[in-house]
Formats: sequence, C-alpha cells, structure tokens
Amino acid sequence: RSYRLGLFLGPIQSWLSLPTVCLWATMPGDAGAAAAAEAEKETKSIAPEEWETRLDQAHVSKAQLNKLVMNYLVVEGYKDAAAVFESESGESPGTPLDTVASRMRVRQAIQQGAVTEAMEMTNDLDPETLDTEPTLYFRLQLQKLIEMIRADKVAEALDFAEEELAPLTEANQDLLEELEETMALLAFPDKLASPVGHLLGPAQRQKVASELNAAILASQSETTTPRLPSLLKLAVWSQQQLGSVCEFPVLDPLA
Repeated sequence: RSYRLGLFLGPIQSWLSLPTVCLWATMPGDAGAAAAAEAEKETKSIAPEEWETRLDQAHVSKAQLNKLVMNYLVVEGYKDAAAVFESESGESPGTPLDTVASRMRVRQAIQQGAVTEAMEMTNDLDPETLDTEPTLYFRLQLQKLIEMIRADKVAEALDFAEEELAPLTEANQDLLEELEETMALLAFPDKLASPVGHLLGPAQRQKVASELNAAILASQSETTTPRLPSLLKLAVWSQQQLGSVCEFPVLDPLA
C-alpha cells in the first residue's frame, strides 16, 4: 500500500514544487534565467541536473501532500477512496465520512438523471440549502426539463417549462437565456447532433452535480472547492511562463 501511495504522491510533489522553482529561475541575479536572458539577449538553458536539484530543494512535505489529497477526496465525495487513503497515510478526513457518502449519493442521483430524488436527499440533509440558492434551484429544475426532453416527454416538458421555470426567469435575463437554449432542443429531430446537443451529454449532468455538491458543502461549512486542482493549474501556468524565457526540462502534465 505504501508503494502505491508513493507512486501517486511522487508526481504531485514534483508539480507542486514547480511554481517555486519557476520563481527562482526568473529572479534577478546570476542564477536567474530571466535576468541572464535579458542581459545576453538569448535563451538561457537550465541543465537537467540543476533543475532536479532545485525541485528537490523546493520541498513539499509528505504531510502537506496528504492534506491536499485528502481534501480533494473529501470535497469531491470519494468516500471509499478517502477511507483507504486515511488507513494508508494516517491523514484524517476532518469530517465524518458518512456525510461524504450522503453527498456522493446526491451526486450519483444527478448523474443518473434522477433530479427529483437528488433534491429530496438534499432537503433531508439541510432544507435551507435550495431555499437560499435560487440560481442552483433553477438549474436543478432546468435539469429536470432536460431529462424530460431526453425521454421525449414533449407535452410534459412544455407544461413544466411554462409552469415551473418561466416564472423563475422573470427577473433574470441570464436564466431566461439558459431556458431558451434548453427549449431549443425540441426544435431538432436529432437532438444529440444539434447545436445544443451538449445539454444531453454527461458533462451537463456533471456540471449540475458539482454545483449542488458545492452548495451542500457550503451548508456544512466545508471547503467547496478542492485545493489540489488549483495548485496543479498554477504549476502548469508557471511552467508555461518560464518556457517563454528559458529552456528547461519540461514536466508533461499527462505523464
């Protein structure tokens, strides 16, 4: 188990060290690649050995990595993975895993198209969650409409749009545009191949599930966004910026 954990955390540690090393490489001074490039008007190269040394010096502790990974698993609702990771790393999830399981069931319901069931489970967790999030409530209702259209329940979809969704758009032009885009699905015989066919794809369900997941987390006073993806995006951006001023061993984000 510790071997598998090392395989997972090793690449992350290298990526999280990148912003610090990229900052070093662009600092003024003899060791700064950006300053050298400006002075010499040519591209500076950083040798692989020096780059590896700098990555090692930009130390990210195992404890920090464990917290980031556990935060990701808990926020995204991976209860079983969080339990295994806790047993392997000793890192506490910081919240009862039963609450993670409840959020996972809500997410899975959305991803399976069972929007009403997901809303009922959300109300069981906290009745105020949807009452205090009108835009989220609209998008859940909109997802219900999408599921009706997916099932070719045209008459039911038209009635639902008029009675439940139209009143919610009266004071919000952006929501009206979302409703109009969804209703456009009815104009195409081949809905999946239409310009708005993406609304029937899995990414649409995933988007709504993520929004609902974040709202439930907020109602529980938990972090709503995992920190690890943001840090990895920063690392990729740092690498791209450094690549414009010097040559260095590039880490492949897909590796």
